[in-house]
Amino acid sequence: MAKKRRLLWQIFPSYVAITVISLVAVTWYSSHSLRHLYLEQAAADLKARAYFFESQIVEHLNPLDEKAVDILCKKIGKRAATRITVILPSGKVIGDSEEDPTTMDNHLDRPEIAEALTQESGTSTRYSRTLDQHMMYVGIPLKQDDRIAAVIRTSIPINAIYDTIENLQVKIAIGGLVIAVFAAILSLLLSRKLSLPLEKIRRWAESIARGEFQVTPPISGSEEISVLAESMNQMALELRDRIDTVMRQRNEMEAVLASMVEGVIAADTEERLISINSAAAEMFGCDPSKAQGRSIQEVVRNTHFHRFFKDALSGQEPIETDIVLSSDRDRFLNAHGTALRDSEGKQIGALIVLNDVTRIQRLENIRREFVANVSHEIKTPITAIKGFVETLREGSVKNTEDTERFLGIIEKHVDRLGAIIEDLLALSRIEEKDGREKIGLSEGKIREVLENAIRACDYKARAKKIGIALSCADDTVTKLNAPLFEQAMVNLLDNAIKYSDVEGKVEVKATQEGNEIIVSVMDEGQGIDKKHLPRLFERFYRVDRARSRQLGGTGLGLAIVKHIVQAHGGHILVESAPKKGSTFEIHLPTMRVSG
Repeated sequence: MAKKRRLLWQIFPSYVAITVISLVAVTWYSSHSLRHLYLEQAAADLKARAYFFESQIVEHLNPLDEKAVDILCKKIGKRAATRITVILPSGKVIGDSEEDPTTMDNHLDRPEIAEALTQESGTSTRYSRTLDQHMMYVGIPLKQDDRIAAVIRTSIPINAIYDTIENLQVKIAIGGLVIAVFAAILSLLLSRKLSLPLEKIRRWAESIARGEFQVTPPISGSEEISVLAESMNQMALELRDRIDTVMRQRNEMEAVLASMVEGVIAADTEERLISINSAAAEMFGCDPSKAQGRSIQEVVRNTHFHRFFKDALSGQEPIETDIVLSSDRDRFLNAHGTALRDSEGKQIGALIVLNDVTRIQRLENIRREFVANVSHEIKTPITAIKGFVETLREGSVKNTEDTERFLGIIEKHVDRLGAIIEDLLALSRIEEKDGREKIGLSEGKIREVLENAIRACDYKARAKKIGIALSCADDTVTKLNAPLFEQAMVNLLDNAIKYSDVEGKVEVKATQEGNEIIVSVMDEGQGIDKKHLPRLFERFYRVDRARSRQLGGTGLGLAIVKHIVQAHGGHILVESAPKKGSTFEIHLPTMRVSG
């Protein structure tokens, strides 16, 4: 592609070329005209001289006196500084002012002689080898009795005329060159004057393209350029308004998309991403700034999603499906797909809206498990109670001792049902207070709460000869609900005692680290396998169901602890390994007593 030139270098050379061509044409024409004028004047002068000598020559033609004619030619030619030659119609030279006629060639073939014999006169200009210079010849016929008796030819050297013409041509050329220089300068100034406003408009248009909507620069020039500048200014104002509107709408749209918890993906008919919001990018683990323009297959590594997108792209009606993203923990997405159309209704792609229903799915799973666990936990004692009641009612037990034993078993199962119901009600109350209204928190010392919890569990600990050690500074305080937090500590200590060996050791420690107070309960019991730790705080979840029921647990203790800690604005962690004991850590925000 040819390199584009600036307007200045398109106008200026054109002006210079027109000027130079005009000057060359004028110089050539004037030189040619001057040369023609000079030669015409010289020819007219020679013709006048020939006519002046005509009467003198005619006297010696009839009868013909060649010698007299030659003498007359030499005599007249010397005085007139003109070469005079007389030629007969046969071409024979009978007189010449410069040469001996007898030695001269036949002149019938000379142009001026041939013209003079057929016309009123003949003129010719040529180089004379005899005289070694350029000559002009003019011949006129000499007539006697209506016939040509001879031709008188006059001639003069025209080198001087040529020199004069060359002189004039040089002067005209120099003058033309000076005029061309001045014309070039004037053309440059004029071209600059024409191109400068356009150059300003160009730079202004480039600034508009860069988004710099500055005020119209002062542009002077012709009416057309002023109108162009004003039109561009109006266009720039309208363009700025439209761009501002588009930018505002885009920012609003991006803000809406960015704030949406739903994932939104838009792609064209070639399955290349048009837009993806941060929620969708987080779902698929990609960078939204790098995803745009790439194919769906590159960004999303899920064949089910690929098929769903193709269905949304090819279908006319909205579609819906559930998609599972497999990773360390499965993620469940509810996808809605529909065709994406432009303002004219033409399909340009597909739009996918993704709702993360993982939490709902997990809650649903937990609900099902909870219902199943509650049913199972309640069914076992009810079945046992019903069986023993039916046995007693039928009167098949005659022994008073067996009756008492059966009634003791029934009482045990009733107590178990009561404990389950009581724990469920306690858990429900904690969740209700934490969800609807904050539980009452007041400044309190951690050590007092821990000592009360240890005293509540002292009987069970002494029964297994387990020592409970407490390490806590007296000035460690925070905001807490003492009865609830004591209940949480009792549950942790109760579990530590239950699953510790006889004559074991349980350690309770409270320390302050940065902005947290960490309360730890450590035992040296049988420990818990790593695979059970993520679900340890779920309702009715048991590591060893048979052992838990044997020890009288309801499966709700740790769930109650977790909700009590969360109600205090904290969280609980657990570390454990089989045969190495367990450590439960409660992290609470700090609060120092003033004064």
